[in-house]
Amino acid sequence: MSFDLDGFLPYRLAVAAAQVSRRFAALYEAEAGLSIPEWRVLAHLGKSGPVSVRDITQRVNLDKSVVSRAATRLEQAGHLRKSGHDSDQRLVALELTEDGRALMARLGRIADTFQAELLAELGEDAAPLLRALDRLGR
Repeated sequence: MSFDLDGFLPYRLAVAAAQVSRRFAALYEAEAGLSIPEWRVLAHLGKSGPVSVRDITQRVNLDKSVVSRAATRLEQAGHLRKSGHDSDQRLVALELTEDGRALMARLGRIADTFQAELLAELGEDAAPLLRALDRLGR
């Protein structure tokens, strides 16, 4: 068989993404004790404002049950609150609390630093990689 998994682009992208994600996860776990799903929910709410679990699920590429559990843990920690959704009363809207916004501000600074370090690590390869990712993400 001539198939070379190590040369297969989708596999290499997945491995690289997982490694970078683990490196970043170690930072926000150390800062705030957050899991990857909790970080993704917080980050999405920090950008979007109040949205439903369904909306977050579609955006952050996690199962609804994972997003719901993360939201429950974040609510228990005082970082978000749940309320009725504006346009669909069957849905629950999630939004950051004051504590959640403060946490996202701290984590945003950590994310910015991490990204700057990652781009510096990539050096001159950063710009072509970002352009390629933009093409693949369409």
